[in-house]
Amino acid sequence: METMEEYKEFLSAVRKTTGLDMLVPDDAGLVTIRVDDQYNLNLQFVSSSGMILCFVEVASLAKDAPKAVYRELLAGALFGQETGGGYFSLEPESETVIYNYFFDGKEAENNPEDFVLTLEKILQVCDMWAHRIITLSAGSSDQQNAGSSNVQLFA
Repeated sequence: METMEEYKEFLSAVRKTTGLDMLVPDDAGLVTIRVDDQYNLNLQFVSSSGMILCFVEVASLAKDAPKAVYRELLAGALFGQETGGGYFSLEPESETVIYNYFFDGKEAENNPEDFVLTLEKILQVCDMWAHRIITLSAGSSDQQNAGSSNVQLFA
């Protein structure tokens, strides 16, 4: 996909697959969906590259968050450890952890069903990391139980 029109057509196909009528981009190509009253899943068309950026606010960190939280996020960012192909960024003012994932527009366009499945996986990764961050912030070392995901975009 190379144009905003193609992006809008693609989202129309995704709407048909999911039944979610709110998948309509604004003039800048941004779509925001509230999931389980927990996450805002955002899709942004990047016309210069034909990519679709998916970003989700995972958690807000306390100003005194333990080093273990940052260490885990850094390992995830540098080594792709349990990130599902995405990466983390940290919004400096609010200290919000944001999960980012780029979709190749052409690949997504060819298979809206796979796109939807990947969105589901992204939400599961975000849920796992949100639980992990809470656990690490509380000082617990039990990361194995830090998140069993039941978050679903599409019921």
